[in-house]
Amino acid sequence: MVEVLEREKLAEAPADSSPAASRKIWTDEEFMALPEDGNRYEVVNGELVTVGSAGAKHGYYVSLIHIILGSYVRSQRIGFTFDSDTSFKMKSGNRRSPDCSFFSKERLQSLGGIPRGYIEGSPDLAVEVLSDANTIGEIHDRLVEYFENGSRLVWIIHPEEKYVLVYRRPEPEALKKPGDILEGGEVIPGFALDLSEFFAEPEL
Repeated sequence: MVEVLEREKLAEAPADSSPAASRKIWTDEEFMALPEDGNRYEVVNGELVTVGSAGAKHGYYVSLIHIILGSYVRSQRIGFTFDSDTSFKMKSGNRRSPDCSFFSKERLQSLGGIPRGYIEGSPDLAVEVLSDANTIGEIHDRLVEYFENGSRLVWIIHPEEKYVLVYRRPEPEALKKPGDILEGGEVIPGFALDLSEFFAEPEL
């Protein structure tokens, strides 16, 4: 999902910050004015990071959860789903873009509807599909920030190992695998996904 540009190098930079070591801090206006160049971006700790391609299997599962979750949410009229082109602004100033997300109707109404730009706060449900580019530290940072900014539920989907980690706080609450049912609980009432079907190899 996310490849941080020069992250380790900057983390080791001296605290006195010479001009060569200075970082650009991205404003709201600059971030929203980024060109449509085929890349997707996030802002993490004031730095612009690229969201690179994660491969076909990652894309397949992102698309699949979008279709299933989006169809249910739309039929129940309880809110809206968003793809990873949607930017959520955190209290820290970071911009996060989950692979798939759900934002409740009530929260969007309090914001005056769906904005043209970024959404303030994190989604009620954030879904991340793992790829080889992810690190444990990066995923943990995302989880902490999601819950600090309004998320009530996070699903981490591992397409290779075929399981879903369920979070209601930064520590995992449950591990769901084929044979289990992934439920939306109070966040998406009535939603139930059979993981045997979800992780079944697609018929060619």
